Amino acid sequence: MSIDPYLSLEAAAAGIRKGDFTSVQLTEACLARIDALGDRLNCIAGADPETALAGAADADARLAAGKPVGPLHGVPLAHKDMYYREGRISACGAIIRKDYQPTTTATALHRLDAAGTLDIARLNMVEFALGPTGHNQHTGAVRNPWNTDHITGGSSSGSGSAVAAGLAFGALGSDTGGSIRTPSACCGLVGMKPTYGRVSRSGAMPLSFSLDHVGPLTRTVRDNALMLQAIAGGDPRDPTTSHLPVPDFLEGIEKDIRGLRIAVCEDFFGDSLDDEVAALTNTSLDVYRRLGATIVPVRFPEMQDLVALTTVLSSSESAGYHASGLASDWDRYGHQTRGRMLAGLFYPAVTYQQALKLRAPILRAFCKAMFANADVMHAPGLDTPVPTIAETDHSDGPGFLQALIRLTRNIRPFNYLGVPTMAVPAGFTANGLPASFQLAGRPFDEATVYRTARAYERATGCTDAHPQLD
Repeated sequence: MSIDPYLSLEAAAAGIRKGDFTSVQLTEACLARIDALGDRLNCIAGADPETALAGAADADARLAAGKPVGPLHGVPLAHKDMYYREGRISACGAIIRKDYQPTTTATALHRLDAAGTLDIARLNMVEFALGPTGHNQHTGAVRNPWNTDHITGGSSSGSGSAVAAGLAFGALGSDTGGSIRTPSACCGLVGMKPTYGRVSRSGAMPLSFSLDHVGPLTRTVRDNALMLQAIAGGDPRDPTTSHLPVPDFLEGIEKDIRGLRIAVCEDFFGDSLDDEVAALTNTSLDVYRRLGATIVPVRFPEMQDLVALTTVLSSSESAGYHASGLASDWDRYGHQTRGRMLAGLFYPAVTYQQALKLRAPILRAFCKAMFANADVMHAPGLDTPVPTIAETDHSDGPGFLQALIRLTRNIRPFNYLGVPTMAVPAGFTANGLPASFQLAGRPFDEATVYRTARAYERATGCTDAHPQLD
């Protein structure tokens, strides 16, 4: 049976429920695609076809007995190799973790299990989730399905590549400095960094406890909302999670946005945008104008300080997590990883403390500036068209540093702020690679972000195109 590999997650779940195909057939199709394309894209860290097919057969049996598990019953997903599942290797992109088998399962995986999904593969990632390009000295660079000479973005590199290539119907990533949104931008996906505290991080490899976010990468906006719906909510295993009620993210997602107010920050990094990227970003604003939204220019000069503040927190906290490992296994860390961690050991405690202390007042000032007269914020994504793997090789010190800046400077501020922020596909640059913009909302208002993104998706068909790999 032939099944469209680019079927939406929502349509896949509906197809299983209606009997158009079985979970086994869907899982076989994904496993066949993993077998055909996984090595070419270098996106798979590990797969267990026998276990995956057994889970699919069980899902079909439960459905036949009238006992489906949840709203995403029987749909195959795959996840970044930093989400722990008891007894299964989780290497986190590192050779020093290549045999690590956790004794617990991540809350996000528990909740996706409860929604009925199947976890069919572990996906490659940047070593210890520390890098925006997709390079990994140990496992090699993950390749972009739109053009395998180009980067996927990182650190959720395998998640971006696998979902864009139709190897799974969605994936979890993590976002400490853009690691959901950067691969989504590079691979033409929808990627949501939810509000800090919306999703439990229990059982996910920690990098920076002040900045780490768990969230989904999907091919459509509605799919993204479905995945976040499944994983969101308070968790006693993660004391940073909020116990605010989780709304139905699909309720109202199709509503007209006429009269919606969209803030555009004049103090962002727009002057540094590549001309092609700037044109696509401006075109997306024109679409919103045609849909009846009002564009509201706002000022927030502190925006340009947030990259540095984010770096202080992420570098210091990742160095703290890995201080003993760096001391005992220095040579087993990749050059890029240990170099970035080493920088964190040299920030004075007062600098780190100040970065933490400023966070709440800056967030209050940001929300006042952006949302006093607007409902959602629009921002550019990457500064540049998606670069090649060669152009971002970490062995080229100055070149890598410049690539790092251009990939992340528009993206990292939202980790410091902790507000919900989504990457939305915005067409293609002349090199045939995807472009993207960002939408950000008030804390815990993912629903408005989804509604705004969905309106753009309906109007433009921005998620309809897929890479041609066969």
